[in-house]
Amino acid sequence: MSDLRALFSSNEPIDTSEAFANRQRQWELVATAIEEHLRHTGAGGFDPAGLEAPRRNVVAFYGVGGVGKSTFLRKLEATLAHPGQRPAQWGEPVWAGHTLLPVRIDLSRSAGTSFEDVVLTVRAALAAAVARPLPAFDIALRRYWEVRHPGEPLEAYLERGGLAGRFGKALPQQTQSALSDVAQALLLPGTVGAVAGQVTGALISALRERRQTVKALAGCARLAPLLEAEPDMETLSFYPHLLAWELARIPAGKQVTPVILMDTFEDVSDRHRDFERLLQRLVWLMPGALFVISGRSRLPWADPALHGQLDHTGPAAWPGLAHGFGATAGPLPGPRSETAGPRQHLIGDLSPEDCDHHLAHRLVQNGRPLIGPDIRAVITRRSHGLPLHLDLAVSRFLEIRRIGRTPAPDDFDCTFPALLARVLSDLTPQERTVLRSVSLLDSFDLQLATRAAGLAHQAAARHLVERPLVTEDPFALWPYHLHRAIRSVVRTDDHSDDRWTDADWQQASTRALDALGEQWNTAAATTPSRVLLVACLRQGLRLARDHRLAELGWLIEAAFAYTDDSVWEPLTPPTATTEAPDTPADAVAELLTAITRRQHEHRQRTADRLTTVLDTGLLPDELTEMAWYYRAKAHKDLSQNDAARTGMQRVADTNGRLAPKARRGLANLARLAGDFPTALAAVPTLGWKGRHHRVLGDIRWSHADTAAAVTAFEAGRAEAEQHGAAGERAMMQVRLALAVSFADPDRADDELALAHQLLDGLDQRSNTLLAQVVTLIKDAGTGGVTDRAQHLHADIEAAGLPFLHRFVELALAFHHAVRSEDQQLAAVISLLRTLTATGDFAYFIDIAYFMAALSLPEPSTTRWTTSEDTVRSAWRGLVQARQEHLLSEN
Repeated sequence: MSDLRALFSSNEPIDTSEAFANRQRQWELVATAIEEHLRHTGAGGFDPAGLEAPRRNVVAFYGVGGVGKSTFLRKLEATLAHPGQRPAQWGEPVWAGHTLLPVRIDLSRSAGTSFEDVVLTVRAALAAAVARPLPAFDIALRRYWEVRHPGEPLEAYLERGGLAGRFGKALPQQTQSALSDVAQALLLPGTVGAVAGQVTGALISALRERRQTVKALAGCARLAPLLEAEPDMETLSFYPHLLAWELARIPAGKQVTPVILMDTFEDVSDRHRDFERLLQRLVWLMPGALFVISGRSRLPWADPALHGQLDHTGPAAWPGLAHGFGATAGPLPGPRSETAGPRQHLIGDLSPEDCDHHLAHRLVQNGRPLIGPDIRAVITRRSHGLPLHLDLAVSRFLEIRRIGRTPAPDDFDCTFPALLARVLSDLTPQERTVLRSVSLLDSFDLQLATRAAGLAHQAAARHLVERPLVTEDPFALWPYHLHRAIRSVVRTDDHSDDRWTDADWQQASTRALDALGEQWNTAAATTPSRVLLVACLRQGLRLARDHRLAELGWLIEAAFAYTDDSVWEPLTPPTATTEAPDTPADAVAELLTAITRRQHEHRQRTADRLTTVLDTGLLPDELTEMAWYYRAKAHKDLSQNDAARTGMQRVADTNGRLAPKARRGLANLARLAGDFPTALAAVPTLGWKGRHHRVLGDIRWSHADTAAAVTAFEAGRAEAEQHGAAGERAMMQVRLALAVSFADPDRADDELALAHQLLDGLDQRSNTLLAQVVTLIKDAGTGGVTDRAQHLHADIEAAGLPFLHRFVELALAFHHAVRSEDQQLAAVISLLRTLTATGDFAYFIDIAYFMAALSLPEPSTTRWTTSEDTVRSAWRGLVQARQEHLLSEN
């Protein structure tokens, strides 16, 4: 359909197209697809268990989030299940005499739906609809469940996941009935009939022997191979073939056609497409079912480029999905219609790629896009996928051309007052206040919106969130989000009659900051939540910084809570400016950003950033102590020991809240200098806040006292778990793996696996690299260790963590000592001398000599907590134990 306004805006011959459709059109597309599907499956040549024919059983809707895809699928499910709920504007369906079974499946990450859940949802829905066992599938499912979920009743799982409440409790009884019927047919004892594995074995034999007792199931040629296969997730993904075969056997008067609605499909696509491959296999193996799939981008299964990533790809396999994947020849496809292809349909807002696609095809002259790529890029960025913004931008483009000027990208780096006028036109004054207030927030709930607007009641906020300009994610911390294009135009409004003054915005930002603080303080006093803490900090820091708020209040306490656990979620985007902070809020934001970013930046960059923040003098006193402490930590990692010691002592002398950590830092500096008695003497004074178990464990493993080190690190891990400190727990586990790696490589494998599990989701660069060092130690004496060490050196250098170079060389010393490679060991010792020239970790040189049973060339400055001979014997014993271990393996 042409855009008539665009068509009549110029004397030039310009092809135009209207890009957006309403839900009535979407319903018509689904209704047409259902009619075609029923005709296809009712034709004589249709094979419900066929594997080779192209598939036309998919309808795909795509568009950006929050434009009503989920709402449409919910309404579609309700309409197909209960025709009386069909909206009046939707046409009358014409599939009388056919029973449809709509099944909506939420695939969003927040729903946590697994492929197993998808299969169970489909079968549970069928259980309620057909009210009879489907033996081939049910027996396979029972066997899978018995193996993969031992001791867990299927009915309990369905109850817990909500499927029993949604579809009833018929499925467990039907699967058990199928199992019992087969057992009876095979003349198995009654007790055996309850055990899927034994029934399956007997059934396989009967099928292979073509016994008359299982004649009904013998018609499913692939049943026996599926029952013989290992019942894992991969095998489960082929069971829908059995379901399709069973559905075709249902008597004509009782047959149903499943219409499976897959919502939020974009959340199943990852780099490897593992989940998507399983879902595509389900679609392919159930050609008798119709699938309606919604996501943020076009369903790419017809794209030949995906060959090898999915089982079935290309336009030959999915002819209905082929539009846009190489199906059109020529320099430019023709103007785009409302439907992106026979089975691909655009709905609502657009992804950036589709925005560009739309703009390129909206105005076409002589087969070429009239709007150039540079202008399209600016429009796309400013639109945030909002169709109305694209419409207004196209109108502006034509208007500029009409006055005789060539449009430029800068002409479109703007918002459109007309967009805001349409938004505000039907809002009450209080709703307008809420709208402007929530434009300050990335996300919000009713309480935040009401407090930020300065209102006493939530009614106006509730009315606003019911409007389409606000999107909802019910599983998010704050479920509501103002559309980004609308948010931008509200913040830059200088045309509306009731626009806010600068003072109005300042007051609203102060109210919003206070409201965030109230939520965090309330939660912290009852059920502390790190997710809430980080979310409040992100929004609070941005509000305080952007609006130059002087009163930081709760942000100071929140900053300490954030740093306590060493998790380091990003708080603010990296700033492009090199200017020093000029407000307290700027200084706090830069302080926390520098501390967080040290996991990704060279430690010298961290030290420099913290110095810059300290030099401004803008930090509150409490946070000045924090800056001193983390700058001292950066100096320690850079082997700048004098500066580190000075900083730690300064923090310890203040006797503030970071003093225990600073005293731990001083103890660690003593250990690094080889003064173990001093470090050991400090342990009783540290307590939990000073991480006493960590300090003790580091002392013990350095003496090759594996048992004592493991005891200390296990105690530290347990203490971290008691305090809910995920970051400290991960650190303890990495150190536990380090202590074990010298003495017991087999156990080290298990400890490392747990360490990686605990590190997952935590931004701890140094501990992640240390875990790689542990892997080298665990593998010492085997091939490839030296080459891997060189690669690890490169990663450590890039991270700006030079202290870890010494650990890599210690691992190599152990490796060469185990292999009795004296020349290579001498080279390692020489490099260690260079790396420890500052005095840090100089005792690693002693340990290298001890490992090889070599005499020290000169008296050592290291002060051990026991005699040097005891330490020497312990390290040499670890080398000999590894040699014996390797011999026993060979």
